[in-house]
Amino acid sequence: MKRRHFIQGTSAIGASLAFPAIVTGQSAYKAEYKLSTVVPASFPWGKGGEIWANTVREKTSGRINIKMYPGVSLVQGDQTREFAAIRQGVIDMALGSTINWSPQIRELNLFSLPFLMPDFAGVDALTQGEVGKRIFATIDKAGVLPLAWGENGFRELTNSKREVRSPADMKGLKIRIVGSPLFNETFTDLGANPTQMSWADAQPAFASGAVDGQENPMSIFTAAKLQTVGQKFCTLWGYVCDPLVFAVNKEVWNSWTPADREIVRAAAIEAGKEEIGIARKGLTKTDGSTYSQVEGLGVKVTRLTPAEREQFVVATRRVYARWKAQIGKDLVDLAEQSVAKRKV
Repeated sequence: MKRRHFIQGTSAIGASLAFPAIVTGQSAYKAEYKLSTVVPASFPWGKGGEIWANTVREKTSGRINIKMYPGVSLVQGDQTREFAAIRQGVIDMALGSTINWSPQIRELNLFSLPFLMPDFAGVDALTQGEVGKRIFATIDKAGVLPLAWGENGFRELTNSKREVRSPADMKGLKIRIVGSPLFNETFTDLGANPTQMSWADAQPAFASGAVDGQENPMSIFTAAKLQTVGQKFCTLWGYVCDPLVFAVNKEVWNSWTPADREIVRAAAIEAGKEEIGIARKGLTKTDGSTYSQVEGLGVKVTRLTPAEREQFVVATRRVYARWKAQIGKDLVDLAEQSVAKRKV
């Protein structure tokens, strides 16, 4: 493969192209590829994007230069617009949340079914098995190329008002949620007052007391220092887990040589494995150091008994059944079977 580098002149014709492009046998490579994430590299999620970008840059000798744009800044902070922006080419690449993309792809709501996945082994049984393959095929059909799985983690409940051990304790709590109808219905059925807002808007709302609580992985809690904005009570209920997807716009993908495509894919797979390890650190049966760290910050961490957790399961069964029909009974049945057969 022959390449040649050229710098656009400063004439009227070339003035709009201030950076050099790279021409290959396929077509001109962009000087920069925009990678969207919700959070920066101080979070495991953002770290996964950073690892992917750095690895690709190194392995392609700079041919594919990826710049990360956290805060979903490429779509003015609206997380639910990210998928459509990748498909349209506004965003070149993304490490995106299955929750944020679920308004466009109903099958991704699978991971938001309350209490479907009881542990990390249950998550792996889905993403690394036949369910994961089917969902990737669905994302591909929807116009975006998925390459690998990452993970944001199990979403735990925190608030500034009181300890939560039962659905009754949630009555009236104003809880920040993402823009998902399934989340809205789940928290409504639990007796809370769900409030949709972006993450950027949420933290000031916690600090002012306008919003009582939120649900997010513990890695988000610690990195964002949510104890400093009034989040003093944490309930470990593991009601949903949020897998992430490394993805690329199809036109961008097709503009690269086959060799470079494989570099990008392999880098995504490796970055995904590393990011999942980072996201789960301190949250396993053998290492619960993150929970101890949070307790050391003055936060009351509540560990539900099996009977207490079951109250939440029962309270959300109506939502689960309704959304199972919307997501697709066959897919949810397969997911339930995969979880049941997992190796714990």
